[in-house]
Amino acid sequence: MKKKIILRGALGFPLGIAVGYVITICTSLIWADGYYSPCVPELIESMGNEIYAVVLQALLCGLLGTGFGACSVIWEMEQWSIVKQTGIYFLIVTAVMMPIAYLLYWMEHSVAGFLGYLGIFVLIFAVIWISQFLLWKRNVDKMNARIEKTRDGL
Repeated sequence: MKKKIILRGALGFPLGIAVGYVITICTSLIWADGYYSPCVPELIESMGNEIYAVVLQALLCGLLGTGFGACSVIWEMEQWSIVKQTGIYFLIVTAVMMPIAYLLYWMEHSVAGFLGYLGIFVLIFAVIWISQFLLWKRNVDKMNARIEKTRDGL
């Protein structure tokens, strides 16, 4: 299990950087009026220049990917209930995401900004969790139907 956590965490680092880069492209397309905006202006200001801000963002996006990747083994803990898996996974990824989002100025540095970002994070988490749950439920139902059909045919 430790080996799997380390491997997924290591694979998550470059994936986190890639996802972070794709997000900067998408946000630039939407809000940057034809320019590429690699990170928020507040981060550039706090780091002193754009390259330091981009390097920090890349490293922290990699760390974010590592956290999400390493935590994915939680979904394979078959002795745990889905509620326990979800709760522990949510707590860990939230503990990784919120400080990184704060450090990178992805949220306003205020209580309202923190709570707003947390609310959006929870909403996105819930939508993804529900869609994945329904997808897997449908797959299990299909497998059970095939098993029933095979039993009826014997």
